[in-house]
Amino acid sequence: MSHFVLEFEKPFLELARKIDEMKKLQEKNNLDLTSEISLLEKRLTELQRKTYSGLTRWQRVRVARHPNRPYTLDYVRMFVTDFIEIHGDRNYADDKAVVTGFGTIDGHRFVLIGQQKGRDTKENIKRNFGMPHPEGYRKALRAMKLAERFHLPVVSIIDTPGAFPGVGAEERGQAEAIARNLFEMARLKTPIIIAIIGEGASGGALGIGVGDVVLMLENAWYTVISPEGCAAILWRDRAKAPEAAEALKLSANDLLELGMIDKIVPEPPGGAHWSPEKMGETLKKQLVDEIERFKLYEPEKLVERRLKRYRDMGVYREVKNARPKTS
Repeated sequence: MSHFVLEFEKPFLELARKIDEMKKLQEKNNLDLTSEISLLEKRLTELQRKTYSGLTRWQRVRVARHPNRPYTLDYVRMFVTDFIEIHGDRNYADDKAVVTGFGTIDGHRFVLIGQQKGRDTKENIKRNFGMPHPEGYRKALRAMKLAERFHLPVVSIIDTPGAFPGVGAEERGQAEAIARNLFEMARLKTPIIIAIIGEGASGGALGIGVGDVVLMLENAWYTVISPEGCAAILWRDRAKAPEAAEALKLSANDLLELGMIDKIVPEPPGGAHWSPEKMGETLKKQLVDEIERFKLYEPEKLVERRLKRYRDMGVYREVKNARPKTS
């Protein structure tokens, strides 16, 4: 784990160090500092809650990108048992940016699809920085079809800066692979639970993001383009990414208000990277609740509900006898 600290996290770090020092002092000298430690821990929690409640959209983007934030395989290790990974798309290659497999969560057998980043340079190269190739999306589709065949729910975990835009990926049909997944997920006759745990950029996220319910972690982001990409297009200046983030309305609260997601999953004080195990417990409960809820649906009703959910998104107005304005 890196010791990366965001500027607004520095006061947390100072308090955490004091707490750690007092615990060591208590243990070394056989002192009773319980009340003092408890007071500092309470102050730390209050400071974290106050700070995180007032974060800007750009600050939440930076939290979502924190290098210590839990990734897909971290959550698998926390609460998935009997995990058997599926490799390859049976056509071209095995894309390490996408993890798929069978697993069990609280007694429920399910199929996992998740985007995976790396912790260091070597692993990021292996995982392509969490940017899937077309074979990654085709591997995901292969896993979905297996889930449908064996009547298992699908849990899809989104965390990507976008689909890989390289020449090879385009030549192998990146756009087609994403479009095919949208089409197939819309009519898949088994429950699909989506969880956005970090970054959710553009078609790269949407390629595994069509489902019956969309959960989003409190400090995750989800939008059509990264703030930097938006700023480069609109202002020719990536430094204007904070302004772009505000305009994109990419936060969990924004998307819940717009009807693009269904539930916000609260993070521990200080964010998921501050208390990964607590975050894992919260996410596990949410996933289990949704699996149990959607397993009660008949397959045809499930597809009908899913299609209606997406058709109802967006707002338009019909105007009768409208005539174009003339200059």
